[in-house]
Amino acid sequence: MKRSLVIFYAIITYAVAELIWWGYMLVKLQPERSGMIMGEGCMFVGVFFLGAFYLHKSMNRERKLQEQKKNFLLSVTHELKSPLASIKLLLQTIQKRDLTKAQVLDFIDKSLNDIERLDDMVENMLLASKIENSSYTFPKASFNLSNLVDNIVNRLQISKCDCNQQIINAEIEPKIEITGDKFALTSVVTNLIENAVKYSSPCQSVDVKLYRNDGQIFFEVADNGIGIADTEKARIFDRFYRVGSEETRNTKGTGLGLYIVKQVLDKHQASIKVKDNNPTGSIFEVTFGLT
Repeated sequence: MKRSLVIFYAIITYAVAELIWWGYMLVKLQPERSGMIMGEGCMFVGVFFLGAFYLHKSMNRERKLQEQKKNFLLSVTHELKSPLASIKLLLQTIQKRDLTKAQVLDFIDKSLNDIERLDDMVENMLLASKIENSSYTFPKASFNLSNLVDNIVNRLQISKCDCNQQIINAEIEPKIEITGDKFALTSVVTNLIENAVKYSSPCQSVDVKLYRNDGQIFFEVADNGIGIADTEKARIFDRFYRVGSEETRNTKGTGLGLYIVKQVLDKHQASIKVKDNNPTGSIFEVTFGLT
């Protein structure tokens, strides 16, 4: 891509130089028409540079997209290898050691958790691909959103502390019904909670709320993590985009989660806002209209 940009700039420079030279020669040969030649030349140069500017922007956008795709493939590789290595180690331990029944059950539970991580990742990639290709139809039906959020919270309840402290605090108003695509909205809730846990330090709490207010349904996920800069809030829902630079980023991810969240919510005429938490972290607030 860098070589292409160098060639592009060389051609632009050559074309402008040739234009100036031919303009000079025309003025020299026909000095009485110098005004017309200069005017048309300036107009041509203006259009030429405008086209070159937009072409440059397009090439830069394509270059960044290619870099993001490359980083996405690297991220997916790491994301897949981590749970697979964990599952392999747990199963090898069960196979080679004489463990108690309680230990075996504990290892099986951990393996199942890693398998669920892999399943979520694959579902994300498939859904993102279908959304991008406009091949997903978002079939809608009425279902209990309260039960869905409660089930996901229980599944994602993770302990990062030695004292087995629960880090997801949920306030879920019961019996909230909504009409929508249950599969796609499951992905929305899962991605928002997983992101909050991922970007929080060990033992920091994540607050999940679901409630009705003024004829609308609100779903909020608040964390006390690293937060999101104002300059990046408008870009976090772009495909493959991840906060921070690839050189300094420590958290795992593919850059598809929030893209899926935004696309699914748009299809449900719902909105999402990102606010700063106090004193640190972020709050993602989803608003549904009652149906």
